[in-house]
Amino acid sequence: MLYHLLYPLHTTYSYFNVFRYITFRTIYAAITALIICFLLGPWLIRKLRELKMGQVIRDDGPEAHLSKQGTPTMGGVLIIFAVVVSTLLWANLTIDYVWLVLMVTLGYGLIGFADDYRKLTRQSSRGVSGKVRLACEVCIALLVSVVLYAKPGFNSTIAIPFFKTVLPDLGWGYIFLSTFIIVGAANAVNLTDGLDGLAIGPAITCFMTYLLFAYFAGNFKIASYLQIPGVAGVGELSIFCGAIVGAGIGFLWYNTYPAQVFMGDTGSLSLGGALGCLAIVTKQEILLAIVGGIFVLETFSVIFQVGWFKLSHGKRIFRMAPIHHHFELKGWAEPKVIVRFWIISILLALLAISTLKLR
Repeated sequence: MLYHLLYPLHTTYSYFNVFRYITFRTIYAAITALIICFLLGPWLIRKLRELKMGQVIRDDGPEAHLSKQGTPTMGGVLIIFAVVVSTLLWANLTIDYVWLVLMVTLGYGLIGFADDYRKLTRQSSRGVSGKVRLACEVCIALLVSVVLYAKPGFNSTIAIPFFKTVLPDLGWGYIFLSTFIIVGAANAVNLTDGLDGLAIGPAITCFMTYLLFAYFAGNFKIASYLQIPGVAGVGELSIFCGAIVGAGIGFLWYNTYPAQVFMGDTGSLSLGGALGCLAIVTKQEILLAIVGGIFVLETFSVIFQVGWFKLSHGKRIFRMAPIHHHFELKGWAEPKVIVRFWIISILLALLAISTLKLR
């Protein structure tokens, strides 16, 4: 919005020419989202308490979590609001990729909101039926995948980290892969959101990484030099990523241990869906498994735990899944688990960025 209002004035006032630069608008998108979260955070927490929107703790979780009962949840609405407002203010809204990621963010946020609301009204840790929720997630992801596949100029090849000359073309299969990535990323972030600040920390590092890849992919000279797929217009998603980074840091101010508010499924599903969509649009689908390694680890810990439990008739690999609960039950303090997972996430982000020069 500001881009469309102020940039045209650069012919009269040269200082408005700064709005043409993605880097400038990305920085201010992050600052805007951060300020929104700082300003509205206390009001939202107070309002959630008044409405008795308190977290319902599952009975079979770690005993230490019982003290979290009643902590305001659904704080993800703050993240979504800050991201949407900031993106609309600073991005070039003629780029359809911007609207696509916003649609995914809002769509998955709505699914998460319905799930959170159902839990609160039932006063149960079980929300919307798993099948219904998954069906809704798949529908949104499938719609986005078909739209992208049909978009002129968007190809169905995938980039393989460390092997830049290998670009397999999946054809129609790309629709199913991209649907799987969006749905998988959404649920992976959702599984990780079990400790104070555990999910938002790695999410910030992931979006910072994709901020760089979106910027590079949108600049064909840089993309050609780095031998990564170039995508016209995708550089504007750097602004969206910047907004999420700013909103994430602002939310973390209130979500850090001991948390004053939880993002709930509203936040985790929207962030995960947006992350999966970014991986597809920037043509860095496989890279998500590296930069989002924490989310992958959490997901596979649940898959292996459930699978082994069924195959072995009641035996477990971990003391509890997702794996962050395993470390809690081993005696690790919650802040130690969180910070160590953050450290791993940062290292994985650096590894992902290093693939730009590894061929």
